[in-house]
Amino acid sequence: MDDDDNNRMDIDLFDPLENETPLRRLTRYWMNERNAPDILPVLDLSPILNELNRQSNTLQLLRGDPSTSEEEHMRVMLAQTEVERVKFIIRSYVRTRLYKIEKYARFIIQDEEIQSRITVAERDYASRHAHLLDRHFHSSVLQSLPESQAGLDDIPQHIMPPMMTEPETTRAVFAHALRNTVVRTSEGMTIDMPKGSITLLAFSNVSDQIAQGDIELV
Repeated sequence: MDDDDNNRMDIDLFDPLENETPLRRLTRYWMNERNAPDILPVLDLSPILNELNRQSNTLQLLRGDPSTSEEEHMRVMLAQTEVERVKFIIRSYVRTRLYKIEKYARFIIQDEEIQSRITVAERDYASRHAHLLDRHFHSSVLQSLPESQAGLDDIPQHIMPPMMTEPETTRAVFAHALRNTVVRTSEGMTIDMPKGSITLLAFSNVSDQIAQGDIELV
């Protein structure tokens, strides 16, 4: 076996998630959430927020210290820029989840599986939002309709859209393999995805691999 084969084998055996930094993990969860049509398992932000708070306090002290040199001030500015970048990613991640929770609120409060992927605070928010929507629909439209047509839980007819919005899990997504993995489609097909490959697939076919960290969305 030549050196190229050895190098290629080393690359194939390397696990990109084994030494994944907190920032890289946050970025992966953020991009997955933005590109997925469904709500994904939540990332615990507490460690990152605690570290951000610690770094912000340290930078504040350095900025106010008269003995800090000009070179150190430059490093402080660079560190502050990185802190702001992380804050932006966190805000975008949270806003993306809140958007989905509002969009699928009525579905969330009736589906135990999706509730297992969100926090208690997110579940409470979904419940309150769904209740407010129901009250709004009732006061603005439904109370004027006959009783037989005034429900929000009617089984949709094939010519009418459903009253409750559900995640479109059959939507196509671009899946990037972080490890060598095998995807089984809903049609019974098996697709080999070598590490580094990008494939267009239905989200429902790769949702488990996304949760396991085998695949990320791009």
